[in-house]
Amino acid sequence: MHIILGVLGVVVTILVLLNRLQEGGIDIGWLNPFSWHRRRKFRLQYETPPAYSLDSPMDVVALFMLAIAKSDGELTKEQKETLLRLFQSDFKLSASEAKNLLGSSSHILGNGQDVRANPKSVLAKSIDSFTDAQIFSTKSLLEQAARIEGEPSNEQTKLLNSIIAALPSSSKQEW
Repeated sequence: MHIILGVLGVVVTILVLLNRLQEGGIDIGWLNPFSWHRRRKFRLQYETPPAYSLDSPMDVVALFMLAIAKSDGELTKEQKETLLRLFQSDFKLSASEAKNLLGSSSHILGNGQDVRANPKSVLAKSIDSFTDAQIFSTKSLLEQAARIEGEPSNEQTKLLNSIIAALPSSSKQEW
């Protein structure tokens, strides 16, 4: 019995000391494994590039089209108008929705380094949502985006090939 009382006394003493430390302004939250896991999960979600969190095939394709168009520099007026027209005709969007899609894609793209470096990670969340017809349409749209101002440049061709290689293998037929 005296051992149990000793252990209980040690536990109470530790809890009182931890409470006093917390009241004194010393953060002891890192001792809580549940809090640590929650903070770690939030930090991973917060630090993930926004391009890696897209889960809609339309958003991913729009981002890839913009990345290909911007791979040689900033968008020209012709490229922007062509992308808006493609969004309206192929995605069946209104003019304002197409502008919003282009604006949000431009914001997510940023400098484009995340998309160019790892297109598989951009596709990761939405890859299961793509149908075979959408994959074929994606390839066609990406090719159109690369050919807006004539023959695609080396950068555009390299990015186009890396994106096509990241698409599901069951539909990697050449066109």
